[in-house]
Amino acid sequence: MRSFCLLLFILIFSAFSFAQQDSLVLKYDDSNLKVQEISLDDLADYKAQKAFNYSETESKNTILDNIYNWLYNVLLKMLEAVFGVGHATGIVKFILKFMPYLLLGVLVFILIKFFLKVSSRNIIQNPPKKASIQFTEDEIIIKDKDIQTLIDQAITESNYRLAIRYLYLLALRQLDESKRISWEQQKTNEDYIKELKAHIVKNQFITITRIYDYVWYGEFPIDALKFETLRPAFSNLIKSV
Repeated sequence: MRSFCLLLFILIFSAFSFAQQDSLVLKYDDSNLKVQEISLDDLADYKAQKAFNYSETESKNTILDNIYNWLYNVLLKMLEAVFGVGHATGIVKFILKFMPYLLLGVLVFILIKFFLKVSSRNIIQNPPKKASIQFTEDEIIIKDKDIQTLIDQAITESNYRLAIRYLYLLALRQLDESKRISWEQQKTNEDYIKELKAHIVKNQFITITRIYDYVWYGEFPIDALKFETLRPAFSNLIKSV
């Protein structure tokens, strides 16, 4: 009975399957196909674009590449001569791979050290020339000129304003030579007043400084009579020094 039921089930399933296959209808595509034609002009446009350029270009070796390859070949020949092998392996291969970089670094270090040594040697052997000191007119007069002659010449030419200037420079020279002040170009008249210790000389210097500033910088017109009234102040200071 069980076998009969199993056989009946198989027959029913088979019939159902055939019925399903028979119900399917095969459809054919009978539409017209349009062939896309590509002309040579179309290909030329694509060839002109860089995105479609698949040609391979060989990269040129740089100078460092050439140096590395040369060192590599030299080391390879040396190792082959020592170990008698055509291909290095293991630790030998590792050393062979990185030795050119090490040698290149040593070479660069030696070159840098050499150029630095040469540069420092040139600096020592050829020190920069000291810039020539540019003396001002006041400094030249105080250090080198015969100020009394300049005073007499200015008076002869009736240039009393210039004579006052020379008298003041003569007073500065006398104070410097007597070590009462230390004359320097960058110092001001106020600096010299502070340096003076003797009360009388200090007051005399303050007086002639006011006269000098008033006549020389204030461009106060001065004649022979006025000059003779101002000159004793300078003479008194010079005598006191």
